[in-house]
Amino acid sequence: MSYQSVDALQQVLVEKVFHYAADRKKAAGRALGTLVEIITYYALKSWHFRENVAIERALPEYKNPAITHNVEFSLHPVLQRQIIPLQEFTLPLTTAKLRRALDAQKFARGDLAAEPAQVLSNDGVLRNACIFGESPDAFCIASVDEMKGNQCALTVSVLSQHPFAIFECKRVGVEEGMKKGPQSIEKAKQGAYVARSVSALQKVRYANGQIGGVIQLADGTLYHEPYGQLLEETIKSNDPAMLRDFILTVGVVSNHGNWFTGDDHNKELKVLAQSYDWLQFLTDQGLAEFVSELLLHPTPELADARKAFLQSYGPKASANRFTKVKMDVKADMVLRHYFATHARKMESWFNIITPNGQGLKKLQEELKTLNGKDWTKMLSK
Repeated sequence: MSYQSVDALQQVLVEKVFHYAADRKKAAGRALGTLVEIITYYALKSWHFRENVAIERALPEYKNPAITHNVEFSLHPVLQRQIIPLQEFTLPLTTAKLRRALDAQKFARGDLAAEPAQVLSNDGVLRNACIFGESPDAFCIASVDEMKGNQCALTVSVLSQHPFAIFECKRVGVEEGMKKGPQSIEKAKQGAYVARSVSALQKVRYANGQIGGVIQLADGTLYHEPYGQLLEETIKSNDPAMLRDFILTVGVVSNHGNWFTGDDHNKELKVLAQSYDWLQFLTDQGLAEFVSELLLHPTPELADARKAFLQSYGPKASANRFTKVKMDVKADMVLRHYFATHARKMESWFNIITPNGQGLKKLQEELKTLNGKDWTKMLSK
């Protein structure tokens, strides 16, 4: 089923899903924002970055730790990894129980201080990328691989505090009588500021209007080239001075009417496009296809995800179990399978705004290149 716009889709959700809510349109709009985040998160999982992803981490500005910014998703180098095979745990699966299982496997955590949390609750809600240990240089996350009854298999990863990439999602709904979201430019400026302030690779504007890049080398020299050229050189480099504080910045925007006038970019989109290294547009068609298969014309393979969504947002909702942070464990399993088996369809949902002429495969290659660096060596110098 097709819709003229995401706003038309939102109206259908108002009528068919959120008809019980006091402010039905706002409830539907918030749910759409959550779905954009979930699509982004499970896309990263399907690209095999699940063990790298942290959620809502405070990221300091480059060489200015007094100012930090929460980013939706950050990808961090894996310094250490441990698989916990399928074994019985008494729910809730707390980080204390997990640490005991790791002790039994003689997993050395170094100076990672304990962080109390529930990886998996009594009623089957998991905490995605659950943090259960942290130090100034690293932190530890746990992910549930499989669950059979009270048996769980998990992967535990020790991650560097400094990420090699960040992903942020921007969606603004349109209010009645408005042509576009009233906060679009504010959200665009917020995203642009973060994108331009967290990485060692800085952007400068040349006198001819082109964007250049500058990065400081180990000897203090300021090295500059056209931005696209220097970005590619940095990603391919094995120079710790270039990579140690470099972050690839990726933005994801949705809802066509807020960012385009016809086929032309609005000012808000231009602000984001010149700030992020990569700017992806989640098309109206792509978002509508996912919402249709999840909620409006549900497919059997997403039945557990649909159930979790309705338990979270329906008239009898008690606790949320369908967000990027907290997810029903059965919903997580089916969403991981859905995005893995429908990779080609999912990739067709995205258009690349920046860099011009590039595709999603190129972004995946750059992320894999960064992830494949010898970060233990890089970070020790």
